[in-house]
Amino acid sequence: MRKIAVVDDNPSERLVLKGFLEDAGLCIVAEGVSGTEALDICRLKSPDLLIMDVKMPGKDGIEAAEEIGRFCPTPIVLLTGCDDEETIKRAAEAGVMGYLLKPVRAEEIAPSVELAITRFNEFSALRKENEDLRNTLQARKKIEKAKGLLMERESLSETDAFTRIRKISMDKRKSMAEVAEVIIMALDKG
Repeated sequence: MRKIAVVDDNPSERLVLKGFLEDAGLCIVAEGVSGTEALDICRLKSPDLLIMDVKMPGKDGIEAAEEIGRFCPTPIVLLTGCDDEETIKRAAEAGVMGYLLKPVRAEEIAPSVELAITRFNEFSALRKENEDLRNTLQARKKIEKAKGLLMERESLSETDAFTRIRKISMDKRKSMAEVAEVIIMALDKG
């Protein structure tokens, strides 16, 4: 069962939304009335999805979405009474996964929740894959540089330099990138 948090400063709208969510078979794990509370809820309750109003006192829903994205990434569906271009642009830049216009209809809830969670998970997987690729590339660059230094300083062939890095890596139980980093620090004088 999906765990949903609802943040809206209007108690009657929050009550209606909670009813729609429960009717759709979703579990409400937390409620709030401000953008600051939204961040706290995401940190403490780790909901599967946060449904949040755009206009709230203090920090609005879009500002809260930006902070949530930085500190405790959570899929977010925003609620708003207006669909102006600037608000939609700000929401997209904040990483919001869905957008519902008020008054929300019951039949919109379940598809919006599932779509937002699915898109968020896909985006998170792509972000992780991108980070892994970046780390792999950085490791390869270090290994290549260390290999080049060994070839130059110790007159080794490329294969022998690579074999030495790999052997040290296995003997010391360190990654080849870590070994390469030490070799670079030891041999790179310029």
